[in-house]
Amino acid sequence: MPKAKRQGVPADVEAIRIAIAHGLDWRDDQNRKVGDSKFGVYAFFDYDGEPIYVGQTKEKLRVRIRRHLTNHRTDAVAMNVLDPFEVADVEMWPLWDLKNCKPAEAAARLNAAEYSVFQKVLSMSSFGAVLNEKNIAATEVVGLPRSVRVRIVPEALFEARKHPDVRIARRANTISSLAKVISERDVSPGLRRTLVTQAKRLQLLAATRFEEFEDDPIEVEGGEQT
Repeated sequence: MPKAKRQGVPADVEAIRIAIAHGLDWRDDQNRKVGDSKFGVYAFFDYDGEPIYVGQTKEKLRVRIRRHLTNHRTDAVAMNVLDPFEVADVEMWPLWDLKNCKPAEAAARLNAAEYSVFQKVLSMSSFGAVLNEKNIAATEVVGLPRSVRVRIVPEALFEARKHPDVRIARRANTISSLAKVISERDVSPGLRRTLVTQAKRLQLLAATRFEEFEDDPIEVEGGEQT
């Protein structure tokens, strides 16, 4: 029997990978690809435009972001803090000038940029929180470079993935998995805080979805409606 030809990843997964690569290849006015910045800060946003995660990198934005969103595992994904399926948009702040700094200075400026982005997205959040399980060290708030925000979900997939029932099911599963991790390990308070934030996100989405049906007649036994 001839060996079956190995299939690639599903079409929707491949489409999102292409969209991620395209976003990371966005060029600035100096013809630099944003993903090639060795130092940078990034934020993930869900399908409602809610900020859900903030991070920094010293190994190129493209490497770190792809590790989160594709097949490379990170602590945030492995611990069920972040569901890559929830990420619709990525905003990036490349810090090109840090490549010429001494390591200690670069680290300090990178931390300050991350904290400044963190404060920025908290002000945008309906919950005043994101899903980061680790505290972002407080520094002074600094000016940020021009950011680049890209959608990583192609339009053809966006509406289907945005459907609230799909996202409710995903969030409920994420909460269950995260709660299981917490029940089996001695975890940080930050991970418990993330569970609370995820629960609030699920409650709001489920309540908003319910409101769409609140005025519908309710069927009762015998076929009558109230």
